[in-house]
Amino acid sequence: MSPHRIALLFNANKVYDRQIITGIGDYLKSTRVVWDLFMEEDFRSRTIDIRQWRGDGIIADYDDPAVEEALSGSPIPVVAVGGSYADACNYPANIPYVATDNDKLVRLAYDHLIEQGLRHFAFYGLPPLAGNRWAQERERAYEQEVGKEGIASIIYRGSPTSAGGWGGAQEDLIAWMHALPKPIGIIAVTDARARQLLQACITADIPVPEQIAIVGIDNDQMVQLLSRIPLTSVIQGAVEMGHRAAQTLHQILRGGDLSNVRIVVPPVGLSVQASSQHEPLKSPHVMRARHYIRQYAHLGIKSEQVAQYVGISRTVLEERFKRELNKTVHDVILEHKLEMARNMLEDASIALADVAVRSGFTSLQYMYVVFRREYNCTPRELARISQGSP
Repeated sequence: MSPHRIALLFNANKVYDRQIITGIGDYLKSTRVVWDLFMEEDFRSRTIDIRQWRGDGIIADYDDPAVEEALSGSPIPVVAVGGSYADACNYPANIPYVATDNDKLVRLAYDHLIEQGLRHFAFYGLPPLAGNRWAQERERAYEQEVGKEGIASIIYRGSPTSAGGWGGAQEDLIAWMHALPKPIGIIAVTDARARQLLQACITADIPVPEQIAIVGIDNDQMVQLLSRIPLTSVIQGAVEMGHRAAQTLHQILRGGDLSNVRIVVPPVGLSVQASSQHEPLKSPHVMRARHYIRQYAHLGIKSEQVAQYVGISRTVLEERFKRELNKTVHDVILEHKLEMARNMLEDASIALADVAVRSGFTSLQYMYVVFRREYNCTPRELARISQGSP
């Protein structure tokens, strides 16, 4: 049996596209389907000569207008993947379409911020362009959610990212954040935009999440690696989208008529991290101290350094921590180090010695001592318990 020749038109430099490709691969491995897959060598989507390509099917990113235009009227079966639309007229005609549920992505982020006790909300989006209609749909979903509650809609689109204009763009973003009512929760249209918010807050010394709580969309691990404060993010069902797209094309190749199929895939869930865990505090000194601790706990900072940053004596800072949190400054530093260690322990490929160093412990032996004292078990034992393993 000759394998079907299938083209995948995606840009794998985007986490969303990589996850879709993963889902396609998962489908092929879980079935007896034999496909010969074509992708560009650098895993970017190019439509040059795509009409001359002699294959059996295409799975393509229809968020890209150039891809949609190039495949219009294609004699080869095409399965489109992209964002969902409130207006069904925005879907391509006579093409099966697998979409991420933009409404549910935003609703999950919004509901989480409400659960944190916040009453003001904003949305950080993108300038409207033909290639980011999905961003405009998420902005619309945000407006719909706050509109249900009779809350004023606050939207900032900012500027496209560019090296030359980044300084001015960040200054404008900081000015916008300074003018916001606080405390406030901000939904960013992507994790990349959320990281910009985090960077701007750190630059402007705005405590996160006490003054601004942030939720992104994508659960992009690269963004987590590049962010000082761990980012809360909505986990898209992109792997499932890839699986469903491959399944749909498989059915078409077997003779099925799925030309008008619309599959909308909900988010997997929410990865809750420090950026959104809002806790109302009265003392601005405690807010500033916790903002500093979130950024630098993993570097082994001491209570004296925190007090120096805040600009008051350690004794006064300890009194305010005790009154607001019923904890010492050292307790809060240790909590953040332990949280970082627990997160890294979920990845069994990271050596324990690296976990200890990267989370701010002076040695692996000391990390063992602290885990024994705090959890009555070793780091790996706690990881197995958390994952439900025996």
